[in-house]
Order: sequence, then C-alpha cells, then structure tokens
Amino acid sequence: MNIAELFEKGGPTIWPLVLLSFLTLSVVIERAWFWSKVLTHEREIAGRVLEAARRDWGAAAEIARKSVNQPIGRFLYSALELQNPQPDVFELALQASADEELATMRRGDKILEASTTLAPLLGLLGTVLGLIRSLSTIRLGDLGTDATAGVTLGISESLISTAMGMIVAIVSLAFYRLFQGFVSGQAKVFRQSGNDLELIYRQDWLQPAGTPRQTTDQPF
Repeated sequence: MNIAELFEKGGPTIWPLVLLSFLTLSVVIERAWFWSKVLTHEREIAGRVLEAARRDWGAAAEIARKSVNQPIGRFLYSALELQNPQPDVFELALQASADEELATMRRGDKILEASTTLAPLLGLLGTVLGLIRSLSTIRLGDLGTDATAGVTLGISESLISTAMGMIVAIVSLAFYRLFQGFVSGQAKVFRQSGNDLELIYRQDWLQPAGTPRQTTDQPF
C-alpha cells in the first residue's frame, strides 16, 4: 500500500492526523535544537558567575552579560545588572526571571499535549466511520457468503486511522515527557544557582559597617 492509497483508505480523519503529526514533528525538532544548545552550557556559566561573584560583583555581572544568549545567563544577569539593590529586590529579580525563562522552555508543550489527547480520538473516530461505511453494505442474505469478503477488507482498512492516531500520540507523549524532564532539571539548576548567588550577595550586603566591600565596576 503506497502513501496515496493509505490516505484514501484511511478515511476523512487522516488529514487532521497528518496535520497533528506535522505540528508534533515541528515542535520536536525546534525543542530538540533548543535543548541541545541549553544543556551543554548552563552549569559552566553558573559556575563561572558564582566564582566571580565571590571576588568581584562587576566581573560576575560581565560574565553573565556575555552569556545572555543562554537562559541561565539571562537569569543571573537579571539580578546582577541592578544598581545596588536591596537583598529582597535582588531575590525578586531572580524569581521573576526564572518564571519567565521556565515559561519559555515550556513552549510547544500545549501542542504536544493536544496531539497526545486528540490523535487517538481522531484515529478511533476514523475507525468508527470506516466500520459504519463497511457494515452498511451488508445485507442479511449475504451473511456467510463470499459477498462479505469486501466488508472484511473494509474493516481492516478502517483500522489504519486508529494505528496512525496511536503512533502520533505515542511519539507526542514520549517527547512531552522528555522535554518536561529537561524543564524540571533546569528548574533545579536555576534554584541552586539563584540561591547560591543570593547567599553570596546577602553575606556581602551584611558586612559590618566600615568593612570594605568587594571592588566592582558597577555599584551594588
């Protein structure tokens, strides 16, 4: 069976399934490319910024600024770019940036969720419509004769849409869970690096009066 026959025999629900499969494939490719760039640099950037923050806030801010093409860089720079903020403001800047970055990382999840839910239903609908079409041609007098052979073939062909719907749903669910795991891992990295940076900042902020603060090109 070639592609043209597959679409012809799959019924009217094949086309919505094809659309869902293309949407799912586009999301998977885009997200895979996104995560391939993110997962290889975030811990290195966070470590460099935190190490620099222990010596010089200006150097830490500069490292984060040069890494704003990465989510972790934008996250840390959102607080480091502030001019002499109160510790609570410093913390709020990190929290707001983390929420924004994690929301961006979840882009495409709605499409994968929709494909996971709709694809099996569309496949089942296609099968039901195919069964109705096939069984409507049966007459009582044809039962047990060779006249029902075509009906059997029609029933088998009507299952094409169910199979396709299941394939789309399985692929969508697998990548949805994978990307959710990546987001969860990034949330842990953000939380750990943000807490470490905030702790360093609060310790520096609470130095006794008269104690020289860390030298920096931009005041904190």
